[in-house]
Amino acid sequence: MHKPGDVVLGGLFEVHYTSVYPERTFTSEPQQPHCTGFDIVGFRNAMTMVFAIEEINKNLNLLPNVTLGYSLYDNCGALVVALSGALSLASGQEEQFLLQENCSGIPPVLGLVGDHYSTFSIAISSVLSLYNIPIVSYFATCSCLSDRQRFPTFFRTIPSDAFQVRAMIQILKHFGWTWIGLLVSDDDYGLHVAQSFQSDLAKSGDGCLAYLEILPWDSDPSELKRIVHLIKTSTARVVIVFAHEIHLIQLMEEVAKQNVIGRQWIASETWTTASVLQTAHLTPYLRGTLGIAIRRGELPGLREFLLKIHPDQSDNGRYNNNLVNQFWEFTFQCRFAPAPAGWLEGGGALCTGQEHIENVDTEFFDLSNLRPDYNVYKAVYSLAYALNDMLHCKPGTGPFRGHSCATLQTMEPWQLIHYLQNVNFTTPFGDQVSFDENGDALPIYDVMNWLHLPDGQIKVQNVGEVKRSGFKSEELTIDEDKMFWNFESGKPPRSVCSESCPPGTRMARNKGQPECCFTCIPCSKGKISKNNNSLECTSCPEDFWSNPQNDHCVPKKTEFLSYHEPLGICLTTASLLGTFICAVVLGIFFYHRRTPMVRANNSELSFLLLVSLKLCFLCSLLFIGRPRVWTCQLRHAAFGISFVLCVSCILVKTMVVLAVFKASKPGGGTILKWFGSMQQRGTVLALTCIQAGICTAWLVSSSPAPHKNMQYQNDKIVYECAVGSTIGFAVLLGYIGVLAVLSFLLAFLARNLPDNFNEARLITFSMLSFCAVWVAFVPAYVNSPGKYADAVEVFAILASSFGLLVALFGPKCYIILLKPERNTKKAIMGRLTINE
Repeated sequence: MHKPGDVVLGGLFEVHYTSVYPERTFTSEPQQPHCTGFDIVGFRNAMTMVFAIEEINKNLNLLPNVTLGYSLYDNCGALVVALSGALSLASGQEEQFLLQENCSGIPPVLGLVGDHYSTFSIAISSVLSLYNIPIVSYFATCSCLSDRQRFPTFFRTIPSDAFQVRAMIQILKHFGWTWIGLLVSDDDYGLHVAQSFQSDLAKSGDGCLAYLEILPWDSDPSELKRIVHLIKTSTARVVIVFAHEIHLIQLMEEVAKQNVIGRQWIASETWTTASVLQTAHLTPYLRGTLGIAIRRGELPGLREFLLKIHPDQSDNGRYNNNLVNQFWEFTFQCRFAPAPAGWLEGGGALCTGQEHIENVDTEFFDLSNLRPDYNVYKAVYSLAYALNDMLHCKPGTGPFRGHSCATLQTMEPWQLIHYLQNVNFTTPFGDQVSFDENGDALPIYDVMNWLHLPDGQIKVQNVGEVKRSGFKSEELTIDEDKMFWNFESGKPPRSVCSESCPPGTRMARNKGQPECCFTCIPCSKGKISKNNNSLECTSCPEDFWSNPQNDHCVPKKTEFLSYHEPLGICLTTASLLGTFICAVVLGIFFYHRRTPMVRANNSELSFLLLVSLKLCFLCSLLFIGRPRVWTCQLRHAAFGISFVLCVSCILVKTMVVLAVFKASKPGGGTILKWFGSMQQRGTVLALTCIQAGICTAWLVSSSPAPHKNMQYQNDKIVYECAVGSTIGFAVLLGYIGVLAVLSFLLAFLARNLPDNFNEARLITFSMLSFCAVWVAFVPAYVNSPGKYADAVEVFAILASSFGLLVALFGPKCYIILLKPERNTKKAIMGRLTINE
């Protein structure tokens, strides 16, 4: 289909979708293939280019004084035909050209609109790039065509598959589909999409493929049966298909045979709006299909233009008579004379050319869903605006050598490429058209959904869009309220290999399976994960522990011997009770200080011993409550000094008892001078000062301090006092032990001395109980965890203190209070005289 003009634009369209090649012999002349299968939508695409050119010729603001012509070729669905047509466009059809003496002149075509298929566009662009002829495709989407090194003259008004793939991934991400099946056609389009989809899906981390299958071109029944069986048995509920209509027809026939239901089909732009699939036979399986489609546009005046197409108009050379006749025959199902043999006999009608085309309900006039046609329109206008910018160049400011400009008489196709790269205009529908550095238009897709109507028909409705936003990211908008889902629930399906791991767990990859297939393992104690699908669990800070759900860190429980717990209350009560009893005994002794019983037992040491016991009871309170620096430093010092004071008094009392009995023997009187009151006080003070020195050295060198112990239980903080220096603590206890053992031995030796009231026996018993308590204390203390170590030490202090108090002062209080008749000098003296 040709029309002359000042500048001619070429076009390649699929007006027929199949071709038959004649048989060849070695002697026969080469013949063109016979094109069959009239494609009415392809014919409309071609007529849209004619419409756009005639609209431009009528526009006084665009290319004034320049008439555009066109030269359109049919690719017949065959690469060899398409390539032949492209070469014819590049080289021209005239037998000779009017060239200037320098071989300059207007080229046969300045630019080309087409082709429909990616594979055809790859071949054509590879050849025409040698001629530097710009090509603007309206339907070729292969991302490989964005390679400027291989295809420097290729442009397109449809987004590339790279964006289509990213748009698909955005849809998958929106609905949470991570387990997907992918089917592609066995050509450049499908294979490049498969590679791009796998790469982008892996980078996004939003899903993985359950399977990837290539649909055969030859409709191999066994291969299709295998693929459909795989779809049926796979756990993936979402199937994406990047293929052509012919592949889908063959595939869905097998799907219907095997009755594969419960699958969400996602369509590429090649078949999203394909009416050939919207049949009653396939509707139960394909309704609810979700897909992306080329941006829909509106072209005012196109319908009126198409209605003017008529076979009679072919006489003036406006259209190719054969193509218009075929369109007419296809529309009215008639034949122009001479009709094929048997046509009339079979009931066929002859075309008269008087049929009323405006009364025909055909897809050709359904302009409510203009998509490829809209891209054709934009492609023609892109070339026109580029040519307009080139012809408006001011001499001396041009982009070519010496700042020159191209003219209508001297322009060459390669010069148009510069202006085409920088074209920028807005269509009447409001869409901006420009090309990036790779020749790709600003990408935008409509999101489509196959709505099932009550009458059983399918309506392909627009439910959203995907477009490129800032920083080259994809922005998806979907109105889910309008969507139809082909599932009993009426909701989007779940398509995951493994359900998401909730907070408190981590993902463990299953060996040998895709990364979407994993096992959820609970975080170990002390570790948490706050988000879904966490790869690792993070440890809580030192003072925190995981909650039962392992999704948050909570402060660890604290443990120490508290005044508020039953154990602490009991020990505190016992300590105060001991202190009170000491005070009572001290009051009794002070009240009866003149009686023989008090005077005979060395009243001064008795009073000092009671005070020291009182301090022993009170020092146990330092071991209860949360450890502080001062309590940690004071508790052992107070304990050590109090007990040394107590044991020192007992030791001196024992020594005095022995000295008295020694003095009662002949020649032993002089020994008492070493055990006077001053000597007794001095001895107690000296022994106590030694312990004070030990404590001072310990506190100065390695002082006890509060310590957070987390070794007993990971989820608890046990507050305790670290002794600082184990040697210092051992020396402190050892010194008390030496004094206690020495007191015990001395008292044991004096236990059988004659007397009516020998205090040595009481001291022996008291020191025996004292030593027994502290010998048992050591292993119990070492093996008691946390606060129980403090409780053991408090118990030892209280037990030993009560032992001393009861053993030494119990019998005396008994006599003083209940047996006053025995509290006489005669009863106390017996045969021995004891100094005060």
